[in-house]
Amino acid sequence: MYTQCISVRQQMQTKIQRWGNSLGLRIPRSFAEEAGVEAGSQVDLSMRDGDLIVRAAKRRTYRLSELLDKITIKNLHGEEDAGGPVGREVW
Repeated sequence: MYTQCISVRQQMQTKIQRWGNSLGLRIPRSFAEEAGVEAGSQVDLSMRDGDLIVRAAKRRTYRLSELLDKITIKNLHGEEDAGGPVGREVW
């Protein structure tokens, strides 16, 4: 069985607050800075043994060659007709 050791350096209690139909969690500035998140940052939410885990989302970088390798005859689409000119386009 795989277990992960988590080192807790800082701990703080905060309240979950209603935000529309959802719930929001306020993250103290020192925690946000250490985690590398700011307003608008994407985070990953998961559950482990009943614990809510919030992690800064890792931004995935793509290489063009990797993306092109995924194109197959099955997922390649044909041309789309966008209609005639509208306005002052020159064709």
